[in-house]
Formats: sequence, C-alpha cells, structure tokens
Amino acid sequence: MTVSPLHAWTDRLAALAPVLGAAEVPFRSQLTVRVSDPDAIAATGATLGIGFPSAACTFTSGTGRFGDVEVLWLGPDEFLVTASPGLQVTIEEVLRGSLGTARGSVVDTSAQRTTVVLQGPRSREVLAHGCSVDLHPSAAPVGTCVQTLLARTGIVLQVTGDDTVTILVRSSFAEYFAAWLTDACVEYLAVP
Repeated sequence: MTVSPLHAWTDRLAALAPVLGAAEVPFRSQLTVRVSDPDAIAATGATLGIGFPSAACTFTSGTGRFGDVEVLWLGPDEFLVTASPGLQVTIEEVLRGSLGTARGSVVDTSAQRTTVVLQGPRSREVLAHGCSVDLHPSAAPVGTCVQTLLARTGIVLQVTGDDTVTILVRSSFAEYFAAWLTDACVEYLAVP
C-alpha cells in the first residue's frame, strides 16, 4: 500500500478549519516539459488538448484528452503538466511524440511533489506569514502561478480561486510545510 507524504497529518490539517481548509491531493501526475520552440509548444498543447500558458507566472487549465489537466508556466522554456493520478506514463509518451524534431524534454516528476489545496478567506493571509510573494488579489489574481520559497521551502504556488491556493511542495518537505502551516494558523484559531 502506498502512503501519501501527509497521510499522518490528515487530522491536524482538518483541525485548521474554520480558519483554513487544508487538504492533501496526493499522487497527481506531474510532468516537467522543457521546450522553447513556439511551434513545438503549440503542437504539444494541441496534442494535450490544453493550450500552454503564453504569459509568465500563469497557468492554463481545462478538460482535455486526459481529463482535467493544468499546465503551469515555471520558466521561459519550462512547464509543468499536472493531471489525475496514474496518467503520467501515457501523457509522457504523448507529449514526447508531440515534440517531433524540436529540442526539448519530457520528464515524469510525479513522485517529486505532493499537492496541498488551501481554501478559505484567510488562505492568502496565512501564507503571507512565510512567503515574500505579494499575494494580494490585485498582485496575484486567479490564474497566477509562481515558484517561490515558503518558510525556506521551495514550492510552486497557484492561485486557483479567490480564496483558494494550491501548493505543490516537495514530498521530502511536506511534513515541514504542514507543521509550519499549523503554526501559522494558531493566531487565527479561537481561544476558549
């Protein structure tokens, strides 16, 4: 049986409500795509059924050939494709084929990170305790995606809704992140 990186933290994360809804979404398919040729980027997006983001620090999402898929812009020639668990091998083969003769690579990085979804009106405020990125809605609207540090831990942060933020954190740092998150919420919890 496979155990998720935050399996032991399920109850502690649930206890953060109503300040913050926090839930791990483990085992998502994640593929890092490195390609700079605009034609290859367009072809890869067409094959996937979801266009790749054209603007820095954004992501695209939708229902494509492999169900619900997101494509995150991580750098000028680096993208992260995320999808439901168990699809990484199939998606990897399709993406590699779509590159054609263009220089690029597709690497399965599914085991590298786990996903934590944070929901609630204080989600941005809590994250601001350990993140240098301006998370105010005017600076980080829905659709924003950045690589940054949160409490000295490298993360990918997606603003997926007005009060919803998705964090991709390395599996080896997931428990540290959960402990930090629990501590950051303390001041907002009701005192008996």
